[in-house]
Amino acid sequence: MKAAGPPLPVWHALSPAEAAAALGADREQGLSDDDASRRLAQHGPNSLPESTGPSALRMFASQFASLLVAILMAAAILAGAMGELTDAIAIVSIVVLNAIVGFVQERNAANALAALRKMSSPTARVRRAGRNLVIPAADLVPGDTVVLEAGDRIPADLRLIRTSGLQTAEAALTGESEAVEKNADSVAAPDAAVGDRLGMAWTATNVASGLGEGLVVATGASTEFGRIAGLVAAAADEETPLQARLRAFGKVLVYGCLALVTIVFLLGLLRGIPPLEMLLTSVSLAVAAVPEGLPAVVTIALGLGVWRLAKRGTLVRRLASVETLGATTVICTDKTGTLTVGQMTVRTLVALDDELAVTGEGYAATGRFERAGAPVVLAATDPLFAALTAAVACSTARVVERDGRTEVAGDPTAGSLLAAALKAGIKFDALDAAEPVIETHPFDSTRKRMSVVRRASAGPRSYVKGAPEAILPFCTAVLASGGARPMTPDDVSKIAAKNEALAGRGLRVLALSRKDSAADPESGLTFLGLAGMQDPPRAEAKAAVIACRAAGIRVVMITGDHPGTALAIARELGIASAESEVLAGPAVQVLGDPELAARVDSIGVFARVSPEHKLRIVRAWKSRGAVVAMTGDGVNDAPALKTADIGIAMGKSGTDVAKEASSMVITDDNFATIVAAIEEGRGIYENIRKTLLYLLSGNFGEILVMAVAVIAGWPLPLVPIQLLWINLVTDGFPALALATDPADRDLLKQPPRKPGSEIADPQFLGAMVMTGLLDAACTLGTFAWGLFHDGSLEKARTYAFSTLVIAEVLRSFSARSRTRVLWEVGVFLNLRLALVGVAIVALQVFSHHSGILERFLHTGMLSWSESLAVLGVAFIPVSVLEITKLVRRFIGRSHA
Repeated sequence: MKAAGPPLPVWHALSPAEAAAALGADREQGLSDDDASRRLAQHGPNSLPESTGPSALRMFASQFASLLVAILMAAAILAGAMGELTDAIAIVSIVVLNAIVGFVQERNAANALAALRKMSSPTARVRRAGRNLVIPAADLVPGDTVVLEAGDRIPADLRLIRTSGLQTAEAALTGESEAVEKNADSVAAPDAAVGDRLGMAWTATNVASGLGEGLVVATGASTEFGRIAGLVAAAADEETPLQARLRAFGKVLVYGCLALVTIVFLLGLLRGIPPLEMLLTSVSLAVAAVPEGLPAVVTIALGLGVWRLAKRGTLVRRLASVETLGATTVICTDKTGTLTVGQMTVRTLVALDDELAVTGEGYAATGRFERAGAPVVLAATDPLFAALTAAVACSTARVVERDGRTEVAGDPTAGSLLAAALKAGIKFDALDAAEPVIETHPFDSTRKRMSVVRRASAGPRSYVKGAPEAILPFCTAVLASGGARPMTPDDVSKIAAKNEALAGRGLRVLALSRKDSAADPESGLTFLGLAGMQDPPRAEAKAAVIACRAAGIRVVMITGDHPGTALAIARELGIASAESEVLAGPAVQVLGDPELAARVDSIGVFARVSPEHKLRIVRAWKSRGAVVAMTGDGVNDAPALKTADIGIAMGKSGTDVAKEASSMVITDDNFATIVAAIEEGRGIYENIRKTLLYLLSGNFGEILVMAVAVIAGWPLPLVPIQLLWINLVTDGFPALALATDPADRDLLKQPPRKPGSEIADPQFLGAMVMTGLLDAACTLGTFAWGLFHDGSLEKARTYAFSTLVIAEVLRSFSARSRTRVLWEVGVFLNLRLALVGVAIVALQVFSHHSGILERFLHTGMLSWSESLAVLGVAFIPVSVLEITKLVRRFIGRSHA
């Protein structure tokens, strides 16, 4: 490892000559072979360091790192020590099966650094000792001179020393959808944002057009990509809200079990019961208190959520993140490729006396032209047809089909013009064949325009496009609806006003012109029209943002794009409306963490931000207690995706790095799919909550039955195998069926759960106590009847066991909703629960007539009349619970 040295120069703040001097490099000849070898030994290869993830054994072992699992294992050990091997084996089997499911789900989680390495450029063109060579990109060293041309992937961070129309596509790094014009003479301020360092080129971005040369200033882990890799690696995995709640619940359960065991044990001693007998009884109570089926229920609920989400276009990489999405209070979303299409699109065409809207998204030829909302077919004599023809003729880009997607080879802005022209039936290949190129004058930052001279049928013709301010002063004529005529001062004013109007809408504007001559091709032009372009919002994104707002979820845009561009999209989507709601990266940089946390709530758009800024913004929201979901598709999003409570990557446009750092991937790149996933996540949490309430209410009833019997000096109403049967079979299977309940139709009309709220809140505990009391009262009543009326302990235990089993099954139907009664929920909408309920009741009745089950469960025979009596008593708890729902509803309406 290289020893720490003096601070590195701020390369973007140095001129090319100063950068070469700092590097000890020769800009003309390049490094010598010996010097390059020496620097390679000093700096190491131009690659990211290897990083190994957790081993399979460690990943499997982590599935047991849960307090609830520890409680279950302790219960299994105690059961085994008491000679109850069946109980012990059953509990251990549940724990191991749960661990296997979790391990299989998480085994495919890959390392984000591997994806970063995958994006590395394999070769590079360099100049060494005056020779132009092609070498492995890994062999590049600081000081090398790299030669660039259109289509190249940049192999290292470069300080540009020569540029000729050089533009690079940096969306994956900065989030900016337009190609960035580079200028070797540009010297930026030391604190300039990455996207504003126009004299630099960055690793793994692409050359969209033009030529250039640059000095390597950083390789491997020292590059901007390497720094992002470090941020991803440093972002620790944090427990999800569900994991935190279950951990807190596990602690409560431990303390509750210890208190229960101690109290019952002491009460038994006070009544003169032998200590060994009371120890066994207390341990049985502790086992009864633990919901053995809970880990399996949680895993099944989350696993089912994974399956449901996959059907709705979402792939889940971390099991617990399914529920986390349902708890989301803030979505921090990237703009480019997430809220927007991620492809520049012509939105408006303007001629001197005409204006057309252009529909469609991206580079595909689908869409049409509209005038005041009515469809328009452009005629060959239309000025805007001529404008689109000029846009195609004056282009070096190509629209191509790749892997079923329409993409642009070259400048994205030129690609959007080609796509618009295709909607008018103008194809590049046909035009290029009819009018071959004579000469091309590439775009540069001084002229702010480009021109192509072609051989038309009537002679040479020049086509020119560029910034309106770089075209209009050279126009002497204008093409109007009646034909070409000399341009007047009023025409210039009118076109300038239209340009300002388009720019005010956040559109990038290009002017299009031509000249029927090759002489001095960029003067004496005829103005044809203006094209307003934008990376447009996705058609479904606005409705998705509205749905999020209705669900009580705040949507915040975080982007590396310009503030004006970001605000225009935010206004269109309803995320922000005023400039005061926009905060740019340099302003974020000067704020301390406490100040940023105090301001995030008032900001709807964070623009021109770096990966570090995105990290800080996510952490600022989390410091306010928010549950944060971060969406994105670029490399620059990866650290924040990993740090957020849940990271959501785009599947089609997303980089491998973003996908690997995320918790889930939206396969259709549809922001609206996130809303469906939120609904699913809320449904999963509600299913886990009501299942847990169902389990604990039953366990509390069992505890009351056993504790009251001990205090009253009665024999134990239930033996250990009966307690385990109730917990695993009677409660376990209905609980698993409850975990598959369909989501309530009104879930997205409710606000998200308050951050930090516990599962076992006062409402939960009140319902648990009430239900447990009902179960216990009915069970103890039948036990007392059998003990004192029939005078048979076996009969009394059979009464108690059957009453509790059937009451639990019936109560599972009531547990499906907190507010709606059985006939409103629909008994057969959860067919699994209905089948399980019927099966358990049938098995319970059959057990009283089967010698094998009677011996296994320590029960006796019941006549059919006794079975009907037990069934009638078992209906009491569910009847009371349903009547209570109706009473609460009536009281709520009377107060409304």
